[in-house]
Amino acid sequence: MSANSPGATDPGRIRNFCIIAHIDHGKSTLADRMLQLTEVVDARQMRDQYLDRMDIERERGITIKSQAVRMPWTVREGDLKGEPAVLNMIDTPGHVDFTYEVSRSLAACEGAVLLVDAAQGIEAQTLANLYLALENDLHVIPVLNKIDLPAAQPDKYAEELAHLIGGNPEDCLRVSGKTGVGVPHLLDEIVRQFTPPKGEAEAPARAMIFDSVYDVYRGVVTYVRVIDGRIEARDRIKMMSTGAVHELLELGVISPEMQKAQALGVGEVGYLITGVKDVRQSRVGDTVTINSRPAKEALGGYKDPKPMVYSGLYPIDGSDYPDLRDALDKLKLNDAALSYEPETSAALGFGFRCGFLGLLHLEIIRERLEREFGLDLISTAPNVVYRVIMEDANEVVVTNPSEYPTGKVAEVYEPVVRATVLTPNDYVGAVMELCQGRRGTLLGMDYLSADRVELRYTLPLAEIIFDFFDQLKSRTKGYASLDYEPSGEQKADLVKVDILLHGEAVDAFSAIVHKDKAYNYGVTIAAKLRSLIPRQQFEVPIQAAIGNRVIARETIRAIRKDVLAKCYGGDITRKRKLLEKQKEGKKRMKMVGRVEVPQEAFIAALSTSDSGGDGKAKK
Repeated sequence: MSANSPGATDPGRIRNFCIIAHIDHGKSTLADRMLQLTEVVDARQMRDQYLDRMDIERERGITIKSQAVRMPWTVREGDLKGEPAVLNMIDTPGHVDFTYEVSRSLAACEGAVLLVDAAQGIEAQTLANLYLALENDLHVIPVLNKIDLPAAQPDKYAEELAHLIGGNPEDCLRVSGKTGVGVPHLLDEIVRQFTPPKGEAEAPARAMIFDSVYDVYRGVVTYVRVIDGRIEARDRIKMMSTGAVHELLELGVISPEMQKAQALGVGEVGYLITGVKDVRQSRVGDTVTINSRPAKEALGGYKDPKPMVYSGLYPIDGSDYPDLRDALDKLKLNDAALSYEPETSAALGFGFRCGFLGLLHLEIIRERLEREFGLDLISTAPNVVYRVIMEDANEVVVTNPSEYPTGKVAEVYEPVVRATVLTPNDYVGAVMELCQGRRGTLLGMDYLSADRVELRYTLPLAEIIFDFFDQLKSRTKGYASLDYEPSGEQKADLVKVDILLHGEAVDAFSAIVHKDKAYNYGVTIAAKLRSLIPRQQFEVPIQAAIGNRVIARETIRAIRKDVLAKCYGGDITRKRKLLEKQKEGKKRMKMVGRVEVPQEAFIAALSTSDSGGDGKAKK
């Protein structure tokens, strides 16, 4: 049987590996060259970033979904020359918001290729991904990419990498994903250095679901990595977490398009189709086994990711609510890090409170919902989860400012993160100033080399999710990189700022902010709303308040009809009488009038209040 022919392959010939790197260090380009060299993609079909299937990925030049692909390779050099192998490669995202994708990919592999841009060197996410790989006990091959660039300094960064991993600079392979230099040697090294998958071929079948996708015609397509045993076409399979049994309609491998196979054996990565349309039947991290000979114990699964940022998603047209619910169900299948629950807002109607891993994650999910499912959405300003302890010792968990309790508050706890910033030496002062301005605490700093510094800070998550990254980039001319991970919570002096229109609080504009920044927030939102809400027949006050205390105010002037136009000449008392009559009418209207806030005002105020922080291609 040839190395890539469908059917169970000898596990000794299989190598499962993934490519990990910081964003924009050339993972997808290197994957392109591998696809070309192994000839699994026809030259006519080849295009740049072949594995980035979504339009958003291609437009932004970032990988959002990890993609698995099977490639045949015959070793060209060294002691294994002429040896056929099957390489299962997973191309992973590089952005901090998609770390969960990377961690799932690593659990399905035996080795990782750590890619570093030879012109930029090690960045924050490089370190984070390296530690993830080492936690999973993976063998790491360090590789310097983009050696063809005029600005490349491979010798300098090879030393940095060797110092980090604990090896010799000569062990760092040098490749160019663009020109293909060094890629055949890298493939040979992957076969030589990575161990074949271990598993019991005779044991009952166990396969781990590491991803799934919804196909309109075929239902749920489940991607699995077989750990033990063998799954054959037409077997009846069983999901171990739900106990659901399904008839297997098709199985196969991804190379890089779907190819049917007769069976999947130990160590193989492939797909299963059961024709099931219910998206809740296939959970990432679940174990698949054969119904006729089920396994006794399920595999370990994955840790559930904790959402870092919450935001409400509401359809602009209320009748789209059921469509939004179905769309979120289908998207959850493809993005296991998404969590959501229904909620209602007095101003925006029915919607969902969604949990995301970061601001870019929020933006990508919203864009995918709008593009893939044709929905028009409003997202509320993102916020984090607070723990509020009242004076009567009751505890309230607040994911939305409208849930903030009204009684006497004793303590408020906010989530904090441990942030790692890598920056050139010249910008250390600017980075420290920024972090201290965001209530950060310095944990330590290390010089990775003579001109690169690693700073470690504890920062409140709420201070990072808005425009922290944009500020960091502008202060360091784009050279600094940021990575963060949750590290508990801390007590903080926080207050809820309400925005009142005509004396009524509008829940969509409320926010929980630090006491020192409350005034600034109130003034900004009030000024913004004054310019966005059209003038009414009566005067409308816009107030920002903490509890009962108003901290900022703007006024929308009334539209005034010129009642004196037809009153020319005559006594002043006549004019005054007309004005008094108009005043009475306005007072009466004010009693019955309700301020209509146009949809555009909501969208503009909420989208601009989360200024920046979108992290478009964080490099």
